[in-house]
Amino acid sequence: MAHLRDVAARAPDRAAVVMGDTGTVVTYAELDRASNRLAHLLRAAGLARGDHYAVFAENHPRYLEVVAAGDRSGLYCTPINSHLTADELAYILTDSGARVLVTTEARQPVAAAAVARCPSVERVLVLDPDGGTADVLDGFERYADAVARQPSTPLADESLGVTMVYSSGTTGQPKGVKRPLPQLPFDADLPMESTFRDLYGCRDGDVYLSPAPLYHTAPLGFCMILLRLGATIVVMERFDAAAALRLIEQHRVTFAQWVPTHFVRMLKLPDHDRAAADVSSLRAVVHAAAPCPVEVKERIIDWWGPIVCEYYGGSEANGITFITAEEWLAHKGSVGRGILGRPVILDDDGRELPTGEIGNVYFADGAAFAYHNDDAKTAGAKHASGATTIGDVGYVDDDGYLYLTDRKAYTIISGGVNVYPQEAEDVLVLHPAVTDVAVFGVPDPEMGEQVKAVVQPAAGAVAGPDLERELIAFCRERLAHYKCPVSCDFLDQLPRLDTGKLYKRALRDRYWQEVLS
Repeated sequence: MAHLRDVAARAPDRAAVVMGDTGTVVTYAELDRASNRLAHLLRAAGLARGDHYAVFAENHPRYLEVVAAGDRSGLYCTPINSHLTADELAYILTDSGARVLVTTEARQPVAAAAVARCPSVERVLVLDPDGGTADVLDGFERYADAVARQPSTPLADESLGVTMVYSSGTTGQPKGVKRPLPQLPFDADLPMESTFRDLYGCRDGDVYLSPAPLYHTAPLGFCMILLRLGATIVVMERFDAAAALRLIEQHRVTFAQWVPTHFVRMLKLPDHDRAAADVSSLRAVVHAAAPCPVEVKERIIDWWGPIVCEYYGGSEANGITFITAEEWLAHKGSVGRGILGRPVILDDDGRELPTGEIGNVYFADGAAFAYHNDDAKTAGAKHASGATTIGDVGYVDDDGYLYLTDRKAYTIISGGVNVYPQEAEDVLVLHPAVTDVAVFGVPDPEMGEQVKAVVQPAAGAVAGPDLERELIAFCRERLAHYKCPVSCDFLDQLPRLDTGKLYKRALRDRYWQEVLS
């Protein structure tokens, strides 16, 4: 058997959650009792198996207990990006049909504005700030008071629930990814538990560092599986490169998940800081969410050793690839071979392309999924053969390894030639004067589109024509000229989501709107 309640029975005083900044600890016994109380509250509020509730919160000591309550009561829990506006939040609450919302004091004003236009939301529970007591708006309830009246014992009808996450919304209105509720005994080993043991060597007593927002699919999913396996989760309130290294050393972290942006920012720390960091406790690390520049991954492997693996997959979980460090060194740039589904490359007419040709990435024989309340989008993601896609572009090599080139939505067509922005981004981010970079197409009267770079300069770098020329030349030394920016603009901060994903649409739209207005 594997469940957090089983860990609580054999190791009640083990830390289940540790907050990186404050050091606040939630033990397994506390997590088990607290998630039972919320499960009882949700059931008492009338939520039956298959119903929906939501959490709109920053990383918080009680976040995982809120999700665990649905996991043990057969409910859909929707974690919502804590930076959304009231309009965006209202859309997701209405679309999901959430009947209960859990939020925090800091997010309460936005939640109040959203709930005012969401008649489906019947109750709003407000978490106390870490170490304090929440001031609650009229009509809302203090979470701690509401759950204190509930039993800490399990529900009589415990059953497995699941999260229903929403796409990031970088290419349109976000859509909920709805998967069937698990039809397994409550205390059964989940298939993903075996995957974690086999791929990452996870075991009872591991210490896992979670440097990303818990509302995001992968960080939350990893935490929930690792709680079933008996790990301690060290949650960073927000990512900071130096703090991440400190926490690895302080807590003797054995396993961690990253995105390439995290790697880049750790590698740009002063040499002395990196050399002084003790990362010897790490037994395995994994990265995902965006393609990693080859040189960045080479440097991380040189630093941490061949413990760096990678997977590729979306919130839809229609297919997953995986690659070890050893495999990657033999297939540099690849995101691996299929472990759920088989990657196939199709052209825009749905014909399968030969090995090495770039096209739309689909997964054959993968897992089924649907976009909540959007049959058209669900149908649009499926090929007649049953293969499905989430909109990425890439190719497969002779050994069956998948390589990503970019999102289809951001492919630049310049003079009839496809240009994949990721290539230039991977080069420019390595320049010492660059902290972050986005490359995309902007209107060009002759070529249709031209390649534009928007750069966030590093501290001390002087933005202007000289740096623009230097960066374009740097890129041209390493890539064919047609793939390189024609011009560079500079911003103090690029719009990057807390998950590490670049909100490129927000940048690109500015340039296109200027032309269309």
